[in-house]
Parts: sequence; C-alpha cells; structure tokens
Amino acid sequence: MQVEFFHDVICSFCFPMSYRMRKIANKYPNLTITHRSFALGWEKEQFIQMFGSHEAVKGEVLGHWEHANQNDDEHRFNIEGMKEKDFLFPTSKEGLKAAKAAGLIAGQSAYWNVFDALQEALFVHNQDISDKLVIEAAVKKSGVSFEQWKEQYEKEETEQAVIEDLQCVQAYGIQGAPAVVINQKYLISGAQPQEVIEQTIEKIAAEEGFQLSGLQMMSSDGDACRVVDDKWICD
Repeated sequence: MQVEFFHDVICSFCFPMSYRMRKIANKYPNLTITHRSFALGWEKEQFIQMFGSHEAVKGEVLGHWEHANQNDDEHRFNIEGMKEKDFLFPTSKEGLKAAKAAGLIAGQSAYWNVFDALQEALFVHNQDISDKLVIEAAVKKSGVSFEQWKEQYEKEETEQAVIEDLQCVQAYGIQGAPAVVINQKYLISGAQPQEVIEQTIEKIAAEEGFQLSGLQMMSSDGDACRVVDDKWICD
C-alpha cells in the first residue's frame, strides 16, 4: 500500500504527525511511505503576502505552536525559548531542499531522519533552520554522508524535485499540512490522533485487500516438511 506523507519542516502540526507516522511505519511494515514536500512559506515573499511582513510571522505562528504542543503526544515544543530568539521565522525552501537531497542520495529513511532533525532543531532547540550552518548540523546529526549530501543539495535537480512535490500537492488538491495520501485516492488530513490514523489505514487495507504486516500468501500451500512437537513431518 502506497503512502505519501506531505509535510513541511516549518509546519508545527507536522512535528507530532511525523512522530505518529514513525509508529505507523513500525506497526505496519508492509506500507511503502514516500515523503513529499509541502511549503507553507517557500520564501520570504510568501510570508510578506500572507502576514504583511516577515517580522510579523513569528508572533502569529507561536500561537499555532501552543495548539500544536497540545496535539503533540510528548509536548516537546519549547515556546518560551522561541520567544527569546531574535531571528526572523525560517522559510520552507532550504529545509525542504535539505531533506530532499538526503532522500535522493540515501532513500526515504534518510529524508525522514533529516526532516525530523530539522524540526527538532526548530521546535525544541529554537534554531533558525533556514540558516545553512544549522541545516548542515542537522544533516550531520542524521547520519547521512555529509559530503554526498552537500553535493546533492547544491544541484538544481534537488530543488526541482521539491517543486515537483509541490505540483503534486496542487494536483491532489491538498489544502494543508500534514496530509497523508494512500494509494493516490484516500486522504488523511491534519495531525490526527494515533488511533484514528491506525483505524483509517486498517479500514483502507481491508477495502483494498492489503495485508499490513507479515507475508501475503500468493498461492495455496504446497508439499513441505515441518517440525511439529519436536518431530520432523513431511507431506
């Protein structure tokens, strides 16, 4: 079953959702999870258009953090720490490129690790994740090959891959992040509770005839030998 997880490094509700989706990945190992970019504020021009100025973003967004912290199972947001910082609220672009570069060189797990490291840097440690040094530190923390990552990060194809994800957002008609699209036709919108995500996935799997864990039997049992009660029995 194909799962596309749309999220943004600066999205507060994406932080608790990523935590829950990792539990989903562990519980249902047969899912194929692909990470997709969603940009709430690609560059500062988008912030100015939405908020009137780049400076106005932080005050508004910290109110969102309050709600996201309540949503977060671990309540990890450092809101008071962020209030003391004087940098402008980071944009989406560089962080999304950083995660995409990791995914291009080392697969979806590398994308996820860099993405989560960037979100932790912002929401817990109150660092400016549009700053190249902060991004590089997060990449190094993730365990991906830094030299390979840096080379990929600087390639034009990396930004293009992010833009293709954003085009996918438009094609699906997704209105906000986080969003999970299953088999290109089912949508889980927003940071839903763990049990709701699991119930939804299990319902879809049943409708699609998909086995979420273990091996799916592709034919009837053939002749075989097995051990039963310490005895070797063959058909």
